[in-house]
Amino acid sequence: MALETSPEKPAPVRQIANAIAGWVDRLGVVWVEGQVAQLNRRPGMGTVFLTLRDAVADVSVTVTCSRVLFDSLETPVTEGASILIQAKPSYYANRGTLSLQARDLRLVGLGELLARLEQRRQLLAAEGLFARERKRPLPFLPGGAVGLVTAPGSAAERDVLENATRRWPGVRFTTAYAAMQGTRSAAEVIDAVRRLDADPAVEVIVVARGGGSVEDLLPFSDEGLIRVVAAVRTPVVSAIGHEPDTPLLDLVADVRASTPTDAAKLIVPDMATEAVGLTQARERLRRTMDGWLGREQALIDSLRARPAMADPHVLLDDRTEELVGFRERIRRSLSHRLDRAADDIGHHRARARALSPLATLQRGYAVLQDADGHVVTSTAEVAEGAAMSVRVADGRIHVTTTAIEETDEH
Repeated sequence: MALETSPEKPAPVRQIANAIAGWVDRLGVVWVEGQVAQLNRRPGMGTVFLTLRDAVADVSVTVTCSRVLFDSLETPVTEGASILIQAKPSYYANRGTLSLQARDLRLVGLGELLARLEQRRQLLAAEGLFARERKRPLPFLPGGAVGLVTAPGSAAERDVLENATRRWPGVRFTTAYAAMQGTRSAAEVIDAVRRLDADPAVEVIVVARGGGSVEDLLPFSDEGLIRVVAAVRTPVVSAIGHEPDTPLLDLVADVRASTPTDAAKLIVPDMATEAVGLTQARERLRRTMDGWLGREQALIDSLRARPAMADPHVLLDDRTEELVGFRERIRRSLSHRLDRAADDIGHHRARARALSPLATLQRGYAVLQDADGHVVTSTAEVAEGAAMSVRVADGRIHVTTTAIEETDEH
């Protein structure tokens, strides 16, 4: 039941503490799974104190366990181990602390641990965190820095730095150290990845660790770490363990390296190999250019060897002869056409002259006209003494009619 309080009737601290203790007590016995973050075995005491950490969230709770129960396990419990606890939650009102009183304690077996990892993998895969289309390509040669997350002074750090520098001496590294094993590992790796991702000079991030047992590599299957790597903008290379090791970080990373040494080969090219490739490419380019220039030179030589190019006047001479021939043919054709036209004109002129009255007059005929200029065609049109004119070929004769004589010829 909720407490009835008000500014006029506040509840004392002891009442609130006792109420919380009562509510926690009603929770009953529960099974809890977590990771041992801290272990405290005080000499001479019959109680062992453990700090149990959640595998995903940053939440922990204190566990009290009897030494008899703790020592009854066949495999000793160590920090970083995953355990199952049957416990009764209790709230210690005098100190205001919550703890779990262990009644049963079990280590999570390897088979069960792998099953839980597989279940986590399937859930994250269903969200698309491992999808291929989310993968980002690595830069061919990082122009800025390569971010490295590893343990200080570790063999993985040495392998990555030495092999990358040997392949490309100018490569620069920005290292963010983190615990690569234990209860603090996942949180420190998450913080290191976020810091490197926030650095604009870092173009690729490498998370490197040597091999180990499944339990040792558990931090790299941490759900929080998986989600952070999926969310960063910088491409991430996972170089955890050896070839058979497959933590979930390998699946969410943009590129998986089988070993830290392999990671060095992936992040930078080999200068010697690139120099050889550049030399070969230059030689291929030179051969190609030589071949092309040779073909073009041969074409130019063949063109220059042609008679027209050897003596260009030959073309002009040939064309000059063609023009002379064309001109002669045009002159002959035009002369023929003019001759035919002149003949036609002569024929037309002869016909016109033959039809002309003047030609008739030139043959001795004459045209008689009265005083008004009318042509006289009959004796009936003329009277004696009338003035008349006679039109001959070369002029006109004026006459006077003295007599009229009719004939019977028709």
